[in-house]
Amino acid sequence: MDYSGEYVNFGDWKEVRAFLDDVAARNGFDRAELDALIHQVRYVDAAVQLVKPAPPGKPKNWQAYSKLMIDPVRTDAGVKFWNDNAEALQRAESLYGVPAEIIVAIIGVETVYGRNTGRFRVLDALTTLAFSYPEAPQRRERMAFFRGEIEATLLFARQSGIDPLSLKGSFAGALGMPQFMPSSVMKYAVDFDGDGKIDLLNSSTDAIGSVAAFLTSHGWERAQTGPIVQAANVSPNRAWEPMLGQGLKATYRPAELAAAGVSTSTPAPDQLYGLIDLQNGAEPTEYWLANTNFFAITQYNRSYFYAMSVVELGRAVRQARGGAAATASASGM
Repeated sequence: MDYSGEYVNFGDWKEVRAFLDDVAARNGFDRAELDALIHQVRYVDAAVQLVKPAPPGKPKNWQAYSKLMIDPVRTDAGVKFWNDNAEALQRAESLYGVPAEIIVAIIGVETVYGRNTGRFRVLDALTTLAFSYPEAPQRRERMAFFRGEIEATLLFARQSGIDPLSLKGSFAGALGMPQFMPSSVMKYAVDFDGDGKIDLLNSSTDAIGSVAAFLTSHGWERAQTGPIVQAANVSPNRAWEPMLGQGLKATYRPAELAAAGVSTSTPAPDQLYGLIDLQNGAEPTEYWLANTNFFAITQYNRSYFYAMSVVELGRAVRQARGGAAATASASGM
């Protein structure tokens, strides 16, 4: 994959010049310095290709997806990450109310605990997508989003005293172990290790605190009881069907779900839930009740598959860690 891209004179593009004028006026940047910077930015066609939607026709398959995300490599690495960062995880759980296993799982799903944080220069990827996004139904909205991320990158670099061209991340410009977009770094990242700077690439403590802070800011509720998800049975009359696809939020009480023919093997606590469907290709679809905290995870990545993989990986790491701890204790280690 071509991570370095090719030179194009972005500084000659009318839209780029107008954008930089606005950024300089809003934030007090030196316009000549922005010109010098944009002349070093490269066009990365790989980023354009990677944001294109998958071709239609291939059915979604949760079981296949979960096997990619919940594997021995991530589970074993998750146990080590948890053990190495137990104090920071306990502190984040105490402060924000987000369980350690959820924080561990998000960092594991995103980058396998910092192993795969991305090799694109962030400004290259963001500028390419901000001004040369591929044809798509929401092209203008996506380009506006990425322009906002360029601005956030410049602000973060200035605040941190670093060269914005030194930042590397994903093809979409996401940064560090937890893969925060630059605007999320500015809004939600925290200096959790207290060293006076935010470093999501090299500080696992900052990454842990920032993931917890993000989830709390996006609806995570410490007071939620019971499991985040519960397997559901649905009745043949399909009165429950209108409850699907109601957005990324919990909206129904257990009594409402039961009246529509949705049941669980153990009673669900009396709080709000969403009914989610996880398709399995040609195999039967799975149905689950998901509480408010599940939908907080979807604010990190707007996908049921993603949120479910976080829940399942967290559970797998917790169980593996418990087993490892028990084995060590029995052997006197």
